[in-house]
This record gives sequence, C-alpha cells and structure tokens, in this order.
Amino acid sequence: MIPYILQYLHSDVTPGEAGNVFWMVVYVLLTFAGVSIGVIFMNWFERKVMAHMQVRLGPMRVGPHGLLQPIADALKLIIKEDLTPASADKLVFWFAPVCVVMTAFCTFIVVPFGRTHAITDMNIGVVFMVGVSSLGVLGVIMAGWASNSQYPLLGSLRSGAQMVSYEIAMCMAVVSAVMMTSMSGEGTLSMIRIVEAQLHQHVWYAFEFFPVGLTALGVFSIAMIAETNRAPFDLPEAESELVAGFHTEYSGFRWSLFFLAEYAGMMAVSAVAVTLWLGGWLRPFPNWLGGARWDTVFSLAPGLTFLLLAALCVIYTVRMAALRVMRANAIGLAAFGAVLGLVGLVCLLPAVRVRVQDIYWFVVKVGFFMYLYVWYRSTFPRYRFDQLMKVGWKVLLPISIAVVVLTALVGVRDELFAMVWR
Repeated sequence: MIPYILQYLHSDVTPGEAGNVFWMVVYVLLTFAGVSIGVIFMNWFERKVMAHMQVRLGPMRVGPHGLLQPIADALKLIIKEDLTPASADKLVFWFAPVCVVMTAFCTFIVVPFGRTHAITDMNIGVVFMVGVSSLGVLGVIMAGWASNSQYPLLGSLRSGAQMVSYEIAMCMAVVSAVMMTSMSGEGTLSMIRIVEAQLHQHVWYAFEFFPVGLTALGVFSIAMIAETNRAPFDLPEAESELVAGFHTEYSGFRWSLFFLAEYAGMMAVSAVAVTLWLGGWLRPFPNWLGGARWDTVFSLAPGLTFLLLAALCVIYTVRMAALRVMRANAIGLAAFGAVLGLVGLVCLLPAVRVRVQDIYWFVVKVGFFMYLYVWYRSTFPRYRFDQLMKVGWKVLLPISIAVVVLTALVGVRDELFAMVWR
C-alpha cells in the first residue's frame, strides 16, 4: 500500500491519468476543502470590500476585523430551525439544494490548478464542464416547483430563462477558445492541454487574434455573471421584486447551501475563464522571461505574499487601540499574522515553492475575477428582466457568433489568401 501511495509523488500527470485512486480521493478532499475555505473567505472579503467602497467598516465585532464573522454566520444557520412547507414535495424540496451544490463542485473535477494539481484530465474536459455547470438550473427549478408557492415558482422560471439564455453566448465564447488551440496544429478539449497550447503558442488566448480573443473573454465574463445570478443580473433573488426568489421557502442550513453553491459556482466559472483565456496556472511572461533564474524569482512570490500579509497583521495589531475590550482582538490578529508568517516561510522552502507556485498564480487570477464580482455588485444597478433578456439575445449572442466566425476566418487566413491569389 505504501509503495502504491509513494509512487505517484514522482509522477508528472494527474492522479486520474495515473490511475491512483488514493491520490484521487486526496485531491477530491483537498479541492472540496479549498473551495469551502474560499467560500468562507469570499463571504468576509465581499462584505469588507463593499463596506470600504461605501465608506463604512463592515464586519468588525466577531474576531479581529470581523475575520470570524463567516464562521459565526455558519453556526447560526446550522442551529437555526429548518422549516419545510406542509404542502411541499418533501423529497424534491430536500434534493434541490443538494443538486445545486453538487453541480457547482463537480465542475472542479476537470479544473487544473497546475499540470499535476487536478483530479483528472479528460479529453472532453470542456464538454464536461459545460454540461455539468448547465445542470445547476435544474436544481433551481426543482426548488421553486417543490415549494408549492407562486413566488418561488416565478423566481425559478425567471432564473431558468436567464441561465439558459446566457449559457448559449457563454458556450459560443468557449468554442472560440477551443478553436484557437488548433492554431498549434492539433485542437483539444482537454483543459490541461488548452493551457499547454497557450504556452506553446507564446500567447494567452485573451490576446490571441486581438481583439477577437479579448472580445470572447468579455462575452464569457458577462455571461458568467448572469449564469451565477449575481448583481446586476441577480433577478432570481431580487428581494425588491420576488421576496427572495426561488429559495423563498428555504431556511436554516438548506438555505445556506444555495449560497454555498453560488460562491462555488462563481469560483468555478472564474477558474474556467482563467484556464481558457489567461493561461491557467502559467506565471506572467513564461516565454519572454524564461530560464532558471526567472523561474526562481517568480517562485518566491507565494512565500513573499504570505509574509507581506503577516506584516500587515502585525502593523494593524500595533496600531490597534490599547483598550481592555480590544485585547482579545489584538491577540487574535497577532496569532493570525503568526500563522501567515509561518506559511510564508514554509512556501519559501525550495521543495515547496516549486510545487505551490502553479496554484498560487492560478488562485491570483481567479481572485481577480472574484474581485470583479464584488465591484460589479457595488457599482451597477439591477437590470429589469426585459433588459436582461435583451442583452442576452440581442447583444451577447450576435457578438459571440461573430467571434466564432472571426476566429475561424483568422485561423485559416493563410489558406484563404492562397485560394484568392492562386
């Protein structure tokens, strides 16, 4: 058993490709834990960023700078009474949030955090991603129908119409990125191979055939906001219009599952955008700044980032008011900074920094898209439903079709010129 476990450590492929069941289970657990921790962080991060954009403080009371507020909210939801309407279809009512969470997490099966940091590499990874993510609308409609109430049913139907409408433009943008992989001589649907194709072609697909690639990324970025029901396209949950949308009748832990799925879905589509258009786990300028020296310089970034965060914790601890009521917060922030500093020192070890730098650059790129989600929510007013559908069908869909056509024409431009001048 031990040799079976240790032999994968010298492998340069994913556990799924190597057929190592033990490490596949480990990667599944690590992915689930990492995404769950990311959801907890995003809950705090979103509230703090929105607060600063609106010139206020946000969560401050539970833990230093409100760091423990998401945990307090989770505990409240777990012990809160879980109600089920008397006339609801109890089996479907129970299964709906489970379906939404499962579809959000299953997308990460084919998302590569690094060349070997993925559960598996499918040769139809893009198709799997699109198909699984599309099943999220099924859970939403199940939740609205099973509640046996008009408000959730209306909310679920509007959500279904919205998600289906924007999935078409999103898929067309994905097709454009897949077509770009054929420029290197062999097209692929594998998520890992798409990243490697960007490395071999010396360009991220966001800048391929400029501005075609950037337009495809823009279409995908807008469509994924509507796909995840986020502001300004959060009509299925618009409290000013539908009370709470499709999850009106849900409470307690099952209500929290919908928001767990929402944040996990945001991370999933952001990870897909990073993989298809922004080089995935590739560090900045891997071709221009190549060589062992530059690899070493960029590999120091994870450790230095954690050390910088630890230094900020120390600075805020020193600046904190010397009051008895603030003593616990000061100690907690200092302890949190010590943990970050220890992680930073570990990440500077040569054996560790080589393994974690891929994950670091991937997470940084995903974090950029997650910040955009918060920025959009704090900036744009909510669309009306007719405006929402108009953007999806009359704006994004024609643009996405044009992007696919232009990608094909530019890709075969040499052959076309040869035919014209023959």
